[in-house]
Amino acid sequence: MQQFERKKRNLQNIINQVKELDDELTLIEEMILQENDENLFESEIQQLSKKVESFEVQSLLSGPHDEDDAIVTIHSGAGGTESCDWVAMLFRMYAMWAQSNNYKIEIADMQEGDQAGYKSITFIVSGDHPYGYLKGENGIHRLVRISPFDSNKRRHTSFAAVSVIPDIENDINIDIKPEDLKIDTFRASGAGGQYVNKTDSAIRITHLPTGIVVTCQTERSQMKNKATAMKILKSKLYKLEEEKKAEQLKNISGEKKKVEWGSQIRSYVLHPYKMVKDHRTNLEKTNVAAENVLNGDINDFLYEDLKYLKGEEND
Repeated sequence: MQQFERKKRNLQNIINQVKELDDELTLIEEMILQENDENLFESEIQQLSKKVESFEVQSLLSGPHDEDDAIVTIHSGAGGTESCDWVAMLFRMYAMWAQSNNYKIEIADMQEGDQAGYKSITFIVSGDHPYGYLKGENGIHRLVRISPFDSNKRRHTSFAAVSVIPDIENDINIDIKPEDLKIDTFRASGAGGQYVNKTDSAIRITHLPTGIVVTCQTERSQMKNKATAMKILKSKLYKLEEEKKAEQLKNISGEKKKVEWGSQIRSYVLHPYKMVKDHRTNLEKTNVAAENVLNGDINDFLYEDLKYLKGEEND
């Protein structure tokens, strides 16, 4: 019922926006005909173009879970310490994007690398259609740079896997039997700064039938850690059911690929030149624009990904 009401609301919003755009276009046309000079109304035309572009983005955010919070996990891949540092760089990129676009991030779990960065980090993004905007980030992200950990200053290639699933806790009831769960408590390892607690309140939940393991260790309250872990577990179980029904990984989390060369969806090259390229949409950013991407300026990539995913759905 919630999904139906949400879809109805989205469709009504689209209808209202179409009417408003049509009214504005009609008004501008009448003004141009009266004055017989299109240049006089250039600013109005530009504003309308921006509104049309914004409407196009909103129309692409019509998936069944696009309004849901996004649960994002970044795993290090081939590359050791380099890849752990790359995970930290990607997390910083998403955190800066979230801050710039009025999203809230809550870190649920992190496993620090042996020397730098994170082996993995899981965080929840909440705000305006977070899953809708971020779902296209699923896949392997590749970094090429001069390694700060190599005394010989050689070029290294690192990989990280980004997984994005919707937080469906309030949408769908997932029946989880208590006897199917193994729940362990432990003390968080590593420094972790402000995010990792220092008490034995960290939670690890293992779903025995599927083998799915979820951990949460950022809250000082064992109860809060358990609630967050259960939220993530429910979403992962829902994702698993969707995968079984569809026999593919397109609807929720994209295709699973080995975290190595040749499977990346996007490349971030910092040496010998600067370029960020999405291999699905062919969108490229170079020089300063490429640097800005790592500082959270990823909206163009998210927008192109939405169009790409919509095209995949229609094929």
